[in-house]
Amino acid sequence: MSIPFMKFSGAGNDFIIVDNRSLEIKPTPSFVQKVCARRLSVGADGFLMVEPPDDPKAANFKMRYFNADGGEVETCGNGARCIARFAYLNQIADEQMRFETLAGVYAAEVLGDRVKVQMSDPREVRLEFAVPLAEGEWTASFANTGVPHVVYFVEDPEAVDVVRLGRETRYHPLFAPAGTNANFVVVEASDRIRIRTYERGVEDETLACGTGAIASAVTAALLGRVRPPVTVRTAGGFLLRVHFRLENGRPREVYLEGDARLIYRGVLEPEAWNY
Repeated sequence: MSIPFMKFSGAGNDFIIVDNRSLEIKPTPSFVQKVCARRLSVGADGFLMVEPPDDPKAANFKMRYFNADGGEVETCGNGARCIARFAYLNQIADEQMRFETLAGVYAAEVLGDRVKVQMSDPREVRLEFAVPLAEGEWTASFANTGVPHVVYFVEDPEAVDVVRLGRETRYHPLFAPAGTNANFVVVEASDRIRIRTYERGVEDETLACGTGAIASAVTAALLGRVRPPVTVRTAGGFLLRVHFRLENGRPREVYLEGDARLIYRGVLEPEAWNY
C-alpha cells in the first residue's frame, strides 16, 4: 500500500512521520531500516508514527519512535517536537497538546515553526565516575532523559573522535545490556554549551540529539558549570534551549525548545521498502 508521510527536521535530526491512527501500518525492523536508508529510500535518522492514545482523556495521541536500525525506543526529544508540529498541521491536536510516549506523557506547545515540549524528569543521574576506555580512563556523568546518555566534558568537541569513542562507550559493559548514547560537551558560558553526540540505534554521530542536549545541560548544571535555561549548540549549528529548575539537587520541569521544520510531504510507495 502507499503511505502518506511528512519529512521533518529538528535541529538537524531528520524524521519520517506518518499518521497511523488506523493502525494499518505494522512496522517491522526491516521496513524501518529500509525506508530510513539514505540514497536507497527516503532516508532519515528515525521513523515516527501517530497512533491512538491509550487514555484519550489524558492525551491527544500516542507517539511511537523507531531508530534507523529498526529498533523501537522510549523517546526522542527532537522527534517529539517534530511529531507535535505534525499533529498540529494535520489537525490531530491544537497548538497546545499532550501525547503519550514510552517515557511518559509529554505536553507540547507549537510556536510557529518551533515547538516547546515538556519532557520527563531525568533519572538515574550519576556525576563524575570513571569509564575505562581503550585509550585510558575518562570521567563521565550519566542521565536517563527518557533514553540513557553518557556525558563527557571535553576541552574541544571538534578534536574528539566521536564515532570511535562513542561506539566504544555505547557498547561498554558499564552500560550493558541496553547500551547508551554518548555526548561530548564543552561549556562555553554560564548559560551555553556546545555538543556532539553519538546516537545508539543510528550507530553514528548525528547533527543533533534532543535528549542528549537535556542530559548534557542538566549534568553541567548539577556540576555547577551552567545555570538554566541553557542554550545548546548542536553539531549541525542549530540552537536548542533547555529549560528546567533544580530542586534539592534534582532537575524538575524539563522543557526542550527548538525548531521543527517541515521539509516536504510525500507518499511512500512499496518500492521504498521492497528492495
